[in-house]
Amino acid sequence: MKNVIITSFILALVLSSCADKSQAPASPPPPVLPVAAITTENTTTDNEYPASIQGTVDVEIRPQVSGNLDRVLVDEGAYVSKGQSLFKINERPYREQFNNALASLHAYEAALINAQLEVDKLTPLVQNKVVSDYQLKTAKASEKIAYANIEQAKAMVASARINLGYTNVTAPVSGYIGRLPKKQGSLVSATDIEALTTLSDVHEVFVYFSLGETDFINFKSQYAGNSLGDKIKHLPPVTLILADNNAYSQTGKIDMVDGQFDKTTGAITLRATFPNKNGTLRSGNTGKIRLGINHDDAILVPQSATIEMQDKIFVFILGKANKVNKTPITVIGKSGTNYLIKDGVQSGDQIVLSGVDKLQEGQVIQPEKSATKVAQIINKK
Repeated sequence: MKNVIITSFILALVLSSCADKSQAPASPPPPVLPVAAITTENTTTDNEYPASIQGTVDVEIRPQVSGNLDRVLVDEGAYVSKGQSLFKINERPYREQFNNALASLHAYEAALINAQLEVDKLTPLVQNKVVSDYQLKTAKASEKIAYANIEQAKAMVASARINLGYTNVTAPVSGYIGRLPKKQGSLVSATDIEALTTLSDVHEVFVYFSLGETDFINFKSQYAGNSLGDKIKHLPPVTLILADNNAYSQTGKIDMVDGQFDKTTGAITLRATFPNKNGTLRSGNTGKIRLGINHDDAILVPQSATIEMQDKIFVFILGKANKVNKTPITVIGKSGTNYLIKDGVQSGDQIVLSGVDKLQEGQVIQPEKSATKVAQIINKK
């Protein structure tokens, strides 16, 4: 009886084991993921450089004479035209100086008339030997002194007139007024540290940005021309990215390259000019210059086909037996939604285009051939 029980128990275990094996789920099939071969193309990458914006003319408005500020004729931020009055300095002292200079001129003119009369009187007397020649020479010397006094008086009148004109401070160019630190009634002087205001002509603006030595060498090698001036003529338009990361509505033109590198920063300054008819841009704005660099036979990889881990960027290359290899790549720029690759992959390699965030090294996949090329022409020349 005991042997029968043991035999039945063993038989039950065997049957249970067979039942478990028959109920075990099958292994999931490998994931189907899109794969494409890498090719080389000619493309353009956009590099961005911090930039500062200035008006074509940024000028400080300073008084040329001292006095009380009688009137402030403009408001902060106002647009003014060339020649428009901005400030009025008390003119009464300078009006009196002008009147005194004018009176002195009239007195010297009268003295000249007297000297001429004396010469006219003595000339016939000397000819008739009534008086000595010495008296006539003295009279002619006095006449010359009178002429000199008149010229000096005219200069004093002109100087007084200039100072009187300086009491009316006008705009040297058309543009926008800055802050007004001096208010009506303030005492102003030509030696003041602080200007009355600043005036910016921003119908066009200058945008300054800098290139490092390597970028500048690459920049020069991109364009035709024997000299730097010739290369500037062949440069394509550049884009200004504003502080809100939106592109300015109009493109600009690079028209100046500094004569030397900054020894402190190791960079060279370039200038681009942008139209600004509506006054959207103002002096002191900041942004970024987006500069296109051409690349021949470049390898581009979609950003969506990459994964970033520990400051490194990886792609999954399809290997033998449909196993994927996690491979680091060196990115040297961006072109649209693609990375420009220096090292890590080469033309002909097949990479997984999507779903890479769930893949593991050595995992088997079922490749789905994609009709889309990995390396696409962006702004192809």
